[in-house]
Amino acid sequence: MQYERGKKLKKGDLAVVVGAGRSGKAASALLLRQGVRVRLLDKNPQALSEPEKKVFLERGGELLLGEHHKEQFADARVVVPSPGVPRASLLPYLDEKKLVTGELEILAEMELAFRYLNDEPILAVTGTSGKTTTVSVAAAMLKEQGLSVFLGGNIGTPLSEYVLDSRHADVLVLEISSFQLQCCQTFAPRVAVLLNLSPNHLDYHRDMQEYRDAKFRIFRWQDENDLAILGHGLEEEAKAYGLRARKIFVEPTDRFPKMQLLGSHNRFNCEAAYQACRFFGVSQSHAARAVEAFTPLPNRLERVREHQGVLYVNDSKATTVSALEVAIRAIDRPLRLLCGGKFKGGDLAALIPLLQEKVREVALFGAAREEFEAAWKGFVPISWHPTLEPAVQCLAEHACAGDAVLLAPATASFDLYSSYVERGRDFRAIVERLP
Repeated sequence: MQYERGKKLKKGDLAVVVGAGRSGKAASALLLRQGVRVRLLDKNPQALSEPEKKVFLERGGELLLGEHHKEQFADARVVVPSPGVPRASLLPYLDEKKLVTGELEILAEMELAFRYLNDEPILAVTGTSGKTTTVSVAAAMLKEQGLSVFLGGNIGTPLSEYVLDSRHADVLVLEISSFQLQCCQTFAPRVAVLLNLSPNHLDYHRDMQEYRDAKFRIFRWQDENDLAILGHGLEEEAKAYGLRARKIFVEPTDRFPKMQLLGSHNRFNCEAAYQACRFFGVSQSHAARAVEAFTPLPNRLERVREHQGVLYVNDSKATTVSALEVAIRAIDRPLRLLCGGKFKGGDLAALIPLLQEKVREVALFGAAREEFEAAWKGFVPISWHPTLEPAVQCLAEHACAGDAVLLAPATASFDLYSSYVERGRDFRAIVERLP
């Protein structure tokens, strides 16, 4: 398959950017700098502050807030959806014939920015869980080796901001989600990492096959000079998708015994990061120093406090059933577990043997009570609470010295919080207030 990087837009072309979050604003700024006409859409009338509106309009952008309409997309050359906007939700507004012929493209912000890079090599990481830790460890390893690094993508800083800043980095380390990959046409990392695959975002993707297809797009334009790193157990999928890059399959090792991160899944993440960084000349000794200095990221098996002999652990980022399983296995103490929120799918019943082995009690909070109780009631003690604080207080009262209270919700946060970050912040504040 012959590779050709996607075309840049010409001056005067129309780009419709859907969503005025950070990635949407960065994509809009990049396009306006190229002389492209930009129409920015957002259903939220308060999506931009008044100063932001003023700057955007002064630069020549067109801003339309409120419900979307088909005529807003007329004559567009590209549509750039924010990561939280499903591709399928845009199709009713678009000309199907133009999509088929290529006159109209739906591009992730990362794909758009990729087309304006100066051939900087990319290390990209995707997977159901572990992405942020892996890219953060990889960036630390590369920096320890003396290389300059841009760390961004789904982790927080859009790739368009790197292009706009006219920086140069030796390696671009990018976290990329299935949402972004689904709208990537020519994105081609030198090193691509797929950590794992388990049911996730099935409220966004049509089914597990669509989710799997999106993840494997990370390898689509690699060739035999590139490197593909996959978690052990993905050998058959790699064969089915016909990966052309050199392949390495990784599993947890004891290569880095002095790591501060908890759990075998983090030994796996560090091994994947190391194998990726070796491609760029990172030695094991430099990698080891980076791992030894690396502290757990917020909301990812974060030690919050040891109070009256009870360890409180914040894994608010555990938004899937598989992430919950990983969190339970990572902690070598009897557990009292906090779960609940907007359920995204997964087999809760499959965790029953693990719950009976390691979990003394479950306190549910917020939404998804029905799903959890239907799967677990009768197998482990369960209580339900309308919000997080009374759930934490309940477990704190019951916990014994030597226990751990673990927030690993196995859900999205959008029943009670704006994000998993806000949920984790609330958990930390509640724990600090315990008498």
